[in-house]
Amino acid sequence: MLVTTVGFEVATGLALSPALAGETSDALSFGPLESLVCLLQETPLDRLMSTLGERLRGGTDLRQLVAAAAFANARTFGGEDYVGFHTMMALAPAYHIALELPAELQPLPVFKVLYRNTNRIQEHGGRKGEVLYAVHAGVLPTGRNGGELLQDAMRAKDVNAAEQTFAALAQGSPEDAFNHLLWAVQDHTEVHRVVLPYRAWDLLGLIGKEQAHTLLRQSVRYCVKAESWPASQAAGEPRILLPKLLEEYHLLTRMPGDRLAEDAWVDQLSQTFFKSTPAQAAAAAAAALAEGMSPAAVGEALTLTANQLVLRDQGRSPREESSGKPVGSVHGDSIGVHASDSANAWRNMARVANARNCFASLILGAYQVALDRTARGGDFSQWEPLPDRWHLGAVKGTEPDALLREVDEAIRGNLQAKASAVVHRYGELGHPPGPVFDLLRRYAVSEDGSLHAEKFYRTASEEFAATRAAFRWRHLVGLARVTASEFGRPAPGLAEARAVLKLA
Repeated sequence: MLVTTVGFEVATGLALSPALAGETSDALSFGPLESLVCLLQETPLDRLMSTLGERLRGGTDLRQLVAAAAFANARTFGGEDYVGFHTMMALAPAYHIALELPAELQPLPVFKVLYRNTNRIQEHGGRKGEVLYAVHAGVLPTGRNGGELLQDAMRAKDVNAAEQTFAALAQGSPEDAFNHLLWAVQDHTEVHRVVLPYRAWDLLGLIGKEQAHTLLRQSVRYCVKAESWPASQAAGEPRILLPKLLEEYHLLTRMPGDRLAEDAWVDQLSQTFFKSTPAQAAAAAAAALAEGMSPAAVGEALTLTANQLVLRDQGRSPREESSGKPVGSVHGDSIGVHASDSANAWRNMARVANARNCFASLILGAYQVALDRTARGGDFSQWEPLPDRWHLGAVKGTEPDALLREVDEAIRGNLQAKASAVVHRYGELGHPPGPVFDLLRRYAVSEDGSLHAEKFYRTASEEFAATRAAFRWRHLVGLARVTASEFGRPAPGLAEARAVLKLA
């Protein structure tokens, strides 16, 4: 009664916060960060930005805020709320964006995502709506692979058995827990199932791998829940095709190769992925890996294929338009953005996984991007990519500053084709990429992006850095297009954040 009367902030000051409503004997608690986690769950939205500003001035740093937000998100949603898990996936990208900004601007991308996080938590019921609690580790049978055990529990739609199995598996190293989890993830190639574990793993680099169980168990719950969703017969193909290809190409008994690839090889494999059926694309990836080609080269071809979906996307049809996503737009949950985020996740998971999961991730990545090519009844191979000749011919300038102004004008006019053409010409002329990233980053922070602005900016910037010079500008051209699509819908909470930080 006392806690209810005095409210959260006073209760925290009186060391009464453990007695807050919603906490039980099996509630998750996060030690020294617990009060900050609660603050992000319960501070009224109209006071959140000013409260965060006070915390920042009092010595709390952005990394601590991101960690607390991740914990608040995890125990509230458990990977089962659409806006909730999208917000979790935006946390690490927002922090990485912050590190690229001048010091006075660094809080903006983080505050933006924290506002979204707290808003959704409170819509979900705050602490009373929490779904993630402490779980006791189960007893694992001997002689069975941990990933197979988790996969069995997931396929049985038994969330308790899956949670207890993963809790037992997580008592080993974080790397082992991640590799066991991937067995369940690899049963389907659905974008959120794929991206969620990678973004959780990426967060561990900021908040510590000792939190692997808390963050990765969200994917366990997501996979179990997904088993109950209606699915076509083709949706189950990966769980049959993957074991077959791993065995057929003898990938279960070998380590990843290190054969370097020339530009022409990468380009050809990318075209093969793009023109093939999903099963053919998966087989092509398996064959390349069996030949000893480096996973980095196969992953490069994979992400270049996904980029083609961004550049060729015809945008939303009248039937697909929704609030914030008008006809012709390609931001948010568009096919190209989803494909690129998935390919980026598969490529990065292959980089940190064991040999079996490295091969599996790239094989399934190729399968998924080929499947995405014909999503929603279309065929991206029949559509011309941006930039087209007409828009390229209309770009007359050559000076970098003048071209950057053209890009900015195109973005503000929602001119996707023009923005793509100008950035293509800028790169073709050999100008440095930094100023283009500076420009596009500004809009990744300012615009809502329908839950994808931070994540897709991070995807594009990662892939630019990991792609050879002959092809890397394609990723920046794609980012320019998506940025032009999303402009005009400012992110909620950002104006308040700028006011609190005293930014013009």
